[in-house]
Amino acid sequence: MKNRVTGLGGIFFKTADPDKTKTWYKNHLGLNTDQYGCTFWWKDKEGNDCSTQWSPMNEDTKYFEPSKSPFMMNFRVENLVGLLKALKEEGVTVVGEIEEYSYGKFGWILDPDGNKLELWEPIDKVFL
Repeated sequence: MKNRVTGLGGIFFKTADPDKTKTWYKNHLGLNTDQYGCTFWWKDKEGNDCSTQWSPMNEDTKYFEPSKSPFMMNFRVENLVGLLKALKEEGVTVVGEIEEYSYGKFGWILDPDGNKLELWEPIDKVFL
């Protein structure tokens, strides 16, 4: 596969009080936060609008399971189906099934340390 990861799709982390954390980052660092955190917009090398998400989550979230880590990285990818197939053939642990939404497809893998990584084949135009 030519391109696997094309960029950082987001960073998600556990915190005791997501609203307090979002407010702190808004007040002190100027992040334009909403209920999900903050979306950063940028252009790729072809000039397409792209986004990266920053999201504090409740410390009891199950979304990162089976990882025990307090964070999860999301990577933007091309051809999620093909990439997951290739990764599985390479011996990478694939977690769950692909989920598809209006804003893209998602799949999950574990890195060597057991950190859950989210792979996202985005449809950024849905957010514009």
